[in-house]
Amino acid sequence: MKLQHIFADLHIHLGRTWTSKPVKITASGEMTLSAVLEEASTRKGLDMIGVIDCHVPEVLAELKQLIRQGRAVQLPGGGIRYGQTTLILGTELEICDEYCRGPVHVLCYLPTLEAMTRFSQWMSRYQKNINLSSQRSYVPMRKLQKEVRALEGLFVPAHVFTPYKSVYGKGVETFMSEVMDLDLVDGVELGLSSDSHMADQLPELHPFTFLTNSDAHSLSKIGREYQQLRVAEADFMHLKMALRKTDNQRVAANYGLDPKLGKYHHEVSERLRQLASRQREAAQQDVACVQGPRGRQTNRPADRPPYIYQVPLEFIPGLGPRRLQKLIEVFGSEMAVIHNASLDSLKQWVPEEVAVMIVKARAGQATIKAGGGGQYGKVSYSQDASHRIE
Repeated sequence: MKLQHIFADLHIHLGRTWTSKPVKITASGEMTLSAVLEEASTRKGLDMIGVIDCHVPEVLAELKQLIRQGRAVQLPGGGIRYGQTTLILGTELEICDEYCRGPVHVLCYLPTLEAMTRFSQWMSRYQKNINLSSQRSYVPMRKLQKEVRALEGLFVPAHVFTPYKSVYGKGVETFMSEVMDLDLVDGVELGLSSDSHMADQLPELHPFTFLTNSDAHSLSKIGREYQQLRVAEADFMHLKMALRKTDNQRVAANYGLDPKLGKYHHEVSERLRQLASRQREAAQQDVACVQGPRGRQTNRPADRPPYIYQVPLEFIPGLGPRRLQKLIEVFGSEMAVIHNASLDSLKQWVPEEVAVMIVKARAGQATIKAGGGGQYGKVSYSQDASHRIE
């Protein structure tokens, strides 16, 4: 079986439907399904995206229309192909059942249009407004997990360290297993204020594949965090195999902001210290809930993929919209600029200092002032080859 490397961002919001009705209230109105698909396929160069508002009936209707028009096609292995990009149909839900100390956001991905339609109809019994994103869903967490598994879907806790509306932020005292069945968790999304090293401080997370996604609310933010997958095909079935490390398929690398750029980095760091201390203490006492799925005591996996710090192109001083558009026209996409364009080739199209900064951003050679209190960190570029943190 021949494997390929693809780039995937699996957490993208929609702001409006094709009839201009609101979906994610805080997302830009430019974030329609067609606009997101076009941006990901032609400008960003992403091979796979997860749109996590596909439960909305109007979004499902637009997808059916795109398929009827021949502009999109359902893949035999699940997912929908649009141009060069595979769409994975997802939804973000907010759960706060009797076991949760606070609201928890989760991501559910379904393999086909038919499965998502069935899931949307099922969820409409537990939500006040199925037409909006990230709504409070009055269904027990474990019941939700079982429904997703019955539909052959994937279940992923979202941005797990965000201080608000996440499993470790407010949802639990110490363990994710307090609120959900770990055997029905397919991966863990880290969020913008943490990385693999930070997450692996928690023994409970050692068995799981980590995901790094943009949580984009505007077109420019698509792909600010993403992962490289090693898979045989860019479809739902092989995404599932990658998360479960089946047949040598896997997440090969996580690409994301230095967590110090996240707007809750200080809060996340302090919360992690508290959680890690509690989980280590529980491990010493042989508490069952510190164990991984099916009761396995686990260590940090030796094959954990590298977490590669990158700064989005829009952060780079001197690289305004016109220069960035020129680079996309020359090299084909933002992914090509970030990963493939050499320093010499970049200098043919932008000033040398801008080209150097693009290469430095690729290599993580930046000076970062940490964020916190809801304010993003700030980035500048060092004059030497070191990566400094203030």
